[in-house]
Amino acid sequence: MQLKPLQKGRYQQSWADEYSKIEKIVLACISEKRFVNEGQLLIQQGQKLGSLVLVKQGRIALKYSTRSGRNFQLGSIYCDHQIFGEMEFFSNYRCQMDVIASEALEVWIINRDKLQQALNQNPQLALFFASAIAIDYQDTIEILTRRLLYPIAYNIAYDLYHQHLDDLPIDGFTKGYLEAERFGTSDRVYRRSVQQLITLGLIIKEKKKLEVVDMDKLKAYLDAEE
Repeated sequence: MQLKPLQKGRYQQSWADEYSKIEKIVLACISEKRFVNEGQLLIQQGQKLGSLVLVKQGRIALKYSTRSGRNFQLGSIYCDHQIFGEMEFFSNYRCQMDVIASEALEVWIINRDKLQQALNQNPQLALFFASAIAIDYQDTIEILTRRLLYPIAYNIAYDLYHQHLDDLPIDGFTKGYLEAERFGTSDRVYRRSVQQLITLGLIIKEKKKLEVVDMDKLKAYLDAEE
């Protein structure tokens, strides 16, 4: 969840109005600040939550792995005061995904006992957390549902279209094998699906990057597939 106010949700105006107070309360729960290197785990899948992590600025990736070695990449996020571990804080479940630094980052560690005390003393802060978590939850479920119900080619086309609209909650990757994992498939199937869209005249590949040929045609393809 993002500590800074989101431009959506029922309580977006309240977040904006009370942001300085909310930020002050959360920052008072910081117990440590440290730097991490690219590739370092901030939170590990399956671990018991010891503390929450706040990333001031920088890019992270979210990954789920199976014991058999298969990986699912939810995507990458450029953080602007982003908090991780908030769902596990409330649920007391083990961490569901790895949170990995995609570059060198400064992270701030939020003491969970101090946060719990702050929430007890400031019910408005609990409302802020609930609202932010609800938005993240629905965004994530929308992504996962689309991955399950639609073909890989449709999902690739959908992402490219919404990259153009600049309204995706989570970004993709520049490396093909990571993009394959983001769409829950193998590199071979991913490349075949990309070629399908190229053959349809919807996209081209330039300098290892997918580019839309005709946005209206791409939108028509998505509408037809739905």
